[in-house]
Amino acid sequence: MKSVAEIARAVRSGECSAMQVLEECLAGIKAQAAPLIAVTRLLEDRAREEAGRIDAMIGNGVDPGPLAGVPYGVKDLFDVAGLPTTAGSVIYAEAPPAAADAEAVARLRDAGAVLVATLNMDEFAYGFATINAAHGTTRNPHDPSRLAGGSSGGSAALVAAGLLPLSLGSDTNGSIRVPASLTGIYGLKPTHADLPLAGVFPFAESFDDAGPFTASVADMRLVWEVLSGRSAVLSGAAPRVARLGGRFRENADPDQLAAIDATAPDAPLIELPDIARARSAAFLITAFEGGNLHREALAREAMAFDPATRDRLIAGALLPRALYEEAQAFRAEYRARIEALVADFDVLLAPATPCVAPLVEDPRITIDGKLVPARADLGIHTQPISFTGLPSLAVPLYRPGVLPLGLQLIGRPHGEADLFRFAAQLEEQGIIGSGPPPVAV
Repeated sequence: MKSVAEIARAVRSGECSAMQVLEECLAGIKAQAAPLIAVTRLLEDRAREEAGRIDAMIGNGVDPGPLAGVPYGVKDLFDVAGLPTTAGSVIYAEAPPAAADAEAVARLRDAGAVLVATLNMDEFAYGFATINAAHGTTRNPHDPSRLAGGSSGGSAALVAAGLLPLSLGSDTNGSIRVPASLTGIYGLKPTHADLPLAGVFPFAESFDDAGPFTASVADMRLVWEVLSGRSAVLSGAAPRVARLGGRFRENADPDQLAAIDATAPDAPLIELPDIARARSAAFLITAFEGGNLHREALAREAMAFDPATRDRLIAGALLPRALYEEAQAFRAEYRARIEALVADFDVLLAPATPCVAPLVEDPRITIDGKLVPARADLGIHTQPISFTGLPSLAVPLYRPGVLPLGLQLIGRPHGEADLFRFAAQLEEQGIIGSGPPPVAV
């Protein structure tokens, strides 16, 4: 499929219609998406109405916006008017329909994009694997025997497969960056709360963020500008780069470390303090907020929850508030320390995941020499960054024919433009880049 920018340019110029783009997109999804287990609802009627509206605007000489005719999907926790917002759970399958679109969906619609599907996720976004008891396990388009990652796995899989040029996910502790890394595409966790969260089913509001998946940094920049309402002003100055050491180098693939060191061989190696404590506090805050959000539903119908989600939510609901408040106090102090530490840099380089995608049949990874569950530990490098609230862009190493693997480009607060600028340089150098799966799904 063409890029976001190419589609919008072709539709706005009249080279093709939004309806033509949509019908090709729907045909591709119907023909190829089923083995990925990524789509939960195909929204054909809505999509055709939106595409028809775009074509009518163009016919009347009205510019429909910078994303004219671009088809996209959303993780199944964004409100879509007229549909229940399930957050990947059967518990809300028959919930009252959303009265309006989520704010992020509305902004994409107003920019001319066309919503075509809701996409699979870990139930209530609690996991890094997209193993869903109701819908199934989303597969990696580069190797369907492997996980796509999560919890926004459905959103990543369709972009990685070339079936959508754009999708939306959410990232609490790495749920955009992990699947982006494992499927070989770009995924952005913005500066905390910078992109609209209204109408997004929460998981842990202290960390929740909405963000896009794309197949190029140029598309990512364009979509971010639409969602944020700001322009990514790219200065000509060379970015100030540092490499993250310590725990970020202890559990990483040699190809990631080689790429980081080749990209910025003279960049200082800095170590974030108290990483283990920060990750533990992030786990605790996530568990407490998630558990208390679902406390009433757990008391009412616990057995309806996905078993892998239910036990973790119950454990979180039982945590004492004093412990949660202690973790939040540590977080406030920690964020101030980290922001001071990285104030002299525009970009921090780190791995996004510790390894390539694990097998569906054996969803475990090696951390510190021991096999551990992928569903909990694929976020070992992303979770500490979420704890700080800093923006982080997952970018794919360019390695065609090999399982995907990504890096994180981490910025200062509201420093997304610097991340886009540096990523564009790495693309031009051939260090990063998204490639299609080796064979059709």
